Amino acid sequence: MRILSGIQPTGSIHIGAYIGAISQWRELQKAGECIFFIADLHALTIPQEAKDFPKQTLDTAIELLAAGLDPEKCVIFIQSQIKEHAELCWLLNTITPIAELERMTQYKDKSKQFRKNINAGLLNYPVLQAADILLYQTESVPVGKDQQQHLELTKTIARKFNQRYGETFKVPEALILQEGAKIMALSNPKKKMSKSDPQSCLYIFDEPDAIKKKIMSAVTDTGKTVKYDPVKKPGIANLLVIYSSFSGRPIKEIEKQFGGKGYADLKKQLAELLVIQLEPFRRKKKELLAREIYVKEILERGRKRAETIAQTTMEEVRKKMGLF
Repeated sequence: MRILSGIQPTGSIHIGAYIGAISQWRELQKAGECIFFIADLHALTIPQEAKDFPKQTLDTAIELLAAGLDPEKCVIFIQSQIKEHAELCWLLNTITPIAELERMTQYKDKSKQFRKNINAGLLNYPVLQAADILLYQTESVPVGKDQQQHLELTKTIARKFNQRYGETFKVPEALILQEGAKIMALSNPKKKMSKSDPQSCLYIFDEPDAIKKKIMSAVTDTGKTVKYDPVKKPGIANLLVIYSSFSGRPIKEIEKQFGGKGYADLKKQLAELLVIQLEPFRRKKKELLAREIYVKEILERGRKRAETIAQTTMEEVRKKMGLF
């Protein structure tokens, strides 16, 4: 089974991205042929500082390796180094209705968020995403709930291409992490955790003092009972999901552990758990930061493997579409 996913190089990895995606990638690389890429082309829909962007991209590769991706078990590469991503994106644009793109929830949200920068890339983002997936004949895609709509569009595009030009692309299926797939902001548990709000975002490479400070200041709810109730107690529910994800224990069991105790006890023990669980990541990142040549060698090896697959797919696509 070939599995593919990507991550944008737009800041350090936070626990929401780790729980919802990267922890799943770590397990998937043991079971299938995994292809993971750094989505620098996608990141350009928001202006990036050209002088800083290469370092951001390399830092993301370092963080993925530090978080547990094994280059002996998966392919890791930088999206823009494989020109076939952009080529296939353009070709798929020719069969993708504008109406399909305009109804994408993420496009509507980002158009409101970036009113002064509503570029064509924001609209075409899902087509590039479809190209990323279809280029590698991907069978399964790990996605969060907010990406399901994009994957459905990818499946629609694949079927439409296959019907028009003949069987070419595999139609991918979603791999969805059920519990913990959506981690909320520590300062606003009704809003998804985001890099755009560093104070309510807990990064997996944060130092122990920062972890403790962020968890202890996390917004909770009225009352004292530690109970999982996303509607009435979203703050506590969010902390319980984080606790469960990093301890590997069911939420019901954690509720019993803190029965009769207050929110402060939950926060204190969660902070201690995170400091311990995230220490290997911090240590590995420091080691890799001193081995930049080694990291670049991993990315080059990944590029060569990805390029071989991408070129094979594009040869067939060009032929089917009547291109030289």
